[in-house]
Amino acid sequence: QVQLVESGGGLVQAGGSLRLSCAAAGSIFSIDAMGWYRQAPGKQRELVATIMSGGSTTYGGSVKGRFTISRGNATNEVSLQMNSLKPEDTAVYYCAASVPHTAAWTYWGPGTQVTVSS
Repeated sequence: QVQLVESGGGLVQAGGSLRLSCAAAGSIFSIDAMGWYRQAPGKQRELVATIMSGGSTTYGGSVKGRFTISRGNATNEVSLQMNSLKPEDTAVYYCAASVPHTAAWTYWGPGTQVTVSS
């Protein structure tokens, strides 16, 4: 079993930056891809960014060019650098992880709140 824990959320002014981190405790080498999703009140969960074990990345269109996802040296870590934050980025951000040979996310963190004030 794997537990994901996010950190780094908080309140920031528009135009500011924030860095989210996620660490998995458990079977490190059972983790393949990792990613970040977010959900704002009254809206569906949306993709923020994903990164595969080989390093390839994808980004949601609304964050491309502003956010950067990266893996730590440890395979159970992932970070999301968020720059030029906008009020529209306000949401609960969730870390996700998958195991090899699966197309679905296997593990989810409890989420961390990011609030961007105008």
